[in-house]
Amino acid sequence: MLSRRSLFRGATGLAVGSPLAVAVAGPAAAVSATTRPTVPQTMSAARGTIPAGVAVTPTLPLTHLSVAGADSVRIRTVDGWQPWQPVTGCPCGPDGSAVRRRTLVPASGALDYEVRGNAVRVTEVNTVDGPARATAAPEAPLPLSAPAGFRPRYLSRAAWGADEAYRLNPDGTLDTPPAFHPVQTLTVHHSGEDVPVSDPISHIRGIYYNQAVVNDWGDIGYQLIIDEKGVVYEGTYSDEGPVPVFGPDLGGDGLPMMVNGSHVGGFNAGNIGICVLGNYMTAPPSAAATRSLTHVLALLAAATRLDPLGTTNYVNPVSGVSATIATIAGHQDWHNANPAAGATLCPGDHLYALLPGIRAGVEALMRSLPAS
Repeated sequence: MLSRRSLFRGATGLAVGSPLAVAVAGPAAAVSATTRPTVPQTMSAARGTIPAGVAVTPTLPLTHLSVAGADSVRIRTVDGWQPWQPVTGCPCGPDGSAVRRRTLVPASGALDYEVRGNAVRVTEVNTVDGPARATAAPEAPLPLSAPAGFRPRYLSRAAWGADEAYRLNPDGTLDTPPAFHPVQTLTVHHSGEDVPVSDPISHIRGIYYNQAVVNDWGDIGYQLIIDEKGVVYEGTYSDEGPVPVFGPDLGGDGLPMMVNGSHVGGFNAGNIGICVLGNYMTAPPSAAATRSLTHVLALLAAATRLDPLGTTNYVNPVSGVSATIATIAGHQDWHNANPAAGATLCPGDHLYALLPGIRAGVEALMRSLPAS
């Protein structure tokens, strides 16, 4: 039987809330197809179980390693062996399935790599050197109304190069059809890389491949992603319209409904996930990323009438599991509220410490929004 993983491999083994608050920003400026950058197809090679303490030569030029079961990873470049990178994958996955801790490790320039851990499983990934498969859409402002005319730079799935084929089963049906629920909470994550992300667009393509194909979640798990420059990226596919996160229909209360993701194991439905690229166990996020995060949270909370300083008695409408949680939470708060969510330090000590101030900033921004 053809698996989803094999569907994306070639013969060589390489994988070639109010309506006002979510108003569409307007059409982006037309860009000629000849001026749009092409999007490379992601290549991959599943290596299976890798022995610890043995240098492994990759089978393709690497941009990333998808790793499960490792304590740490290091790569050898032309400058020699680099420091060991801890592997701290979060407990994530779709509602109703087992959570997985598979980490995407940047590995550009790796001549060899080595792992520490037991029964470590590795998939080699290259998101930049594959054959061109399409042209990218233009960048545009975030298509949500914003206070004081501020809208962060925004890349839709088409603009960052999401290959929508990764959402399909071998027979062409959707692996995980979009499901929509009223919004109850907003959750902040970090992606946790221990090295700088020099190319956020290729890294997001790597996260997408890792989560949609390698983990077989059918899509990227976060509804939105923010890089260190404050650029916002569309995550989980919602519909064909230009507005991210929300579906085409309003709920019975007249508020927009969110597309379900896979960012907190067992606690996704009704919970919007925003991931900030970086490891915030070691340093705080940039001012630009923090500013965009605050604005995005304010826009989402305003659109869905959430109290950013409040507490929510969350109930998963799919499974019935519950948790009493800050309405704007860090990923680790879910485990503290209900251990079934799985232990994690996400979004990192430095970003987590900023959340009280971010909540206050969100509340202040919401007060500046026009009444609807």
